[in-house]
Amino acid sequence: MIDNKTKYSLVLASASPRRLELLKQVGIVPALVEPANIDETPRNKEIPKNLALRLAKQKLDTVANKYPKHWTLAADTLVTCGRRVLSKPLDEADARKKLEFLSGRRHRVITSVCVLGPLGKFNQRCVTTRVLFKRLHLKEIEFYIATGEWRGKAGAYGIQGQGARFIQSINGSYSNVVGLPLFETCGMLEGMGFKIQSN
Repeated sequence: MIDNKTKYSLVLASASPRRLELLKQVGIVPALVEPANIDETPRNKEIPKNLALRLAKQKLDTVANKYPKHWTLAADTLVTCGRRVLSKPLDEADARKKLEFLSGRRHRVITSVCVLGPLGKFNQRCVTTRVLFKRLHLKEIEFYIATGEWRGKAGAYGIQGQGARFIQSINGSYSNVVGLPLFETCGMLEGMGFKIQSN
């Protein structure tokens, strides 16, 4: 639990260890990590970008209300192909289906990031990266399933691990595909007055 008497610390409203690692990579060490447990079910006819924006804002609101004297950062990442959202796989069979679907296709990774400052300043951005998968062979899919890397990852793959071998090209932010677009996130924080450590 963070002390509300201490001002201006950052609270990360996310359960993703990858987001925490990415923030630390650029000198941002949250004082507290508190996941927001919300219903992530898409609404009827809700397009992926709007879904990402809504979920990130709901995560922010759920956590930020508890820590009004601190900065709160929340994000939501979706893997989409057309209007189809490829969520985190339920099991091996679901992961296999998602990888088979992505094989040889271009898809988008959309991350919505929102920040609320201790003085009530709010900002939100949505970043999209386009990713092209090579055509996958059955043996490649089975090998990747066996690694377990697909667990807990939207689209059933991680670009920062063995999944990198499947990616023919990306257009846009690499860190966005990992789970948090660092350039945009740092820009948002600094633009709102948050001090990021620098050498």
